Amino acid sequence: MSQGTLYTSATPRCKPVQALIKKFNLDITSVEASTVADFTKKFPLGQIPAFVGPKGFQITEEIALLYYIADLIPCEKAKAALKGKTEAEKTQVLRWVSVANTNLFSAIFGNILSIKGLTPFNKRDNDARFATIEKYASVYEQRLKTHTYIATEKISLADLQGATTWTAAFSTIFGPESKAKYPALVRWLNTVVASELGQLVFADFKYADKALAYVPPKKEKKEKAKKPDQQPKKDAKKADDAAAAPAEPKKPKHPLELLGKSSFVLDEWKRKYSNEDTRKGALPWFWDNYNPEEWSIWKVEYKYNDELTMTFMSNNLVGGFFNRLTASTKYMFGCLVVYGENNNNGITGAIMIRGDDYVPAFNVAPDWESYSYAKLDPTKEDDKEFINNMWAWDKPVVVNGENREIADGKVLK
Repeated sequence: MSQGTLYTSATPRCKPVQALIKKFNLDITSVEASTVADFTKKFPLGQIPAFVGPKGFQITEEIALLYYIADLIPCEKAKAALKGKTEAEKTQVLRWVSVANTNLFSAIFGNILSIKGLTPFNKRDNDARFATIEKYASVYEQRLKTHTYIATEKISLADLQGATTWTAAFSTIFGPESKAKYPALVRWLNTVVASELGQLVFADFKYADKALAYVPPKKEKKEKAKKPDQQPKKDAKKADDAAAAPAEPKKPKHPLELLGKSSFVLDEWKRKYSNEDTRKGALPWFWDNYNPEEWSIWKVEYKYNDELTMTFMSNNLVGGFFNRLTASTKYMFGCLVVYGENNNNGITGAIMIRGDDYVPAFNVAPDWESYSYAKLDPTKEDDKEFINNMWAWDKPVVVNGENREIADGKVLK
């Protein structure tokens, strides 16, 4: 009997779990989450990895899933080594798994994404994250000066999880100077990478020749238009022929332009939303005029909420996403909110787009695939209430049956 299905992606969070499945030949099927149409229905938070076991039993959150998969290992000796033999060892393993998977992980990948330009780059935020990473590196260094492995005397889940995080740093944002600065950390990392279990996860790992650095995008230079009298004489006949030829149809500047003019006037709605009370004036007008044959409304959620830290940084991430949607804003309206508190928050919201296909509206932003999209049906009371709440910002967001207060947000208009 199958032990379940693991939903994965390219995120490093999947690596430790996949390594255990492969090493101990567990009967678990791995499926790329992006190929599953109803993934966000099964897992509303969109977090990866995710798992469905016998009789529909579900797990999200990598640490919980890592421990569940470890419990499926048939060899008790191997299981004890990975999770710890005594209660003290088990506590240390869980402690160091958590250390590697929370603030440290968020800081490292926050900098990798921003330096690569996949999220907005802010030097102040970048420096603050580096300070966090250096602090954690010092803690690991001190521990590993006197211990072969991070939690116990054998390779455990803590080493597997920790190496997942630190290989990401040393292959990108940590250069040779960091290798020299933290010799005990590097010695431990080399040991874990070279182990039998480590080779299932880190076989392609290489230290960066130099630290990854942010390169501001180059501004394109506009060519100066030539004056009429500067046109070469030899091109005069070509110009005359071109003038005589029938004009080619004007190509649309945006794919959604092909849908034509809408009976629902978006600019009028945006003025209503900006100038009138949302609940009393704007929303009643909206539902009186909204045309579902011309527009659709989508629930948009950030896929990696578990990597978010400070709420203001999450809000900055939303702002950067909206800035990169500029080419589509004449065909869109909506809000994304940040709910929760520092080091425990998420991003969700409702965005209306022209037409019935979300891709042309969103794919103008390079980071659009960092979000999940689920179509909402305003004829359903729950969906309509969600839209109203996201656009009014006056009620908590319900996440897994729990009310989470809105901390911040942005309006796309």
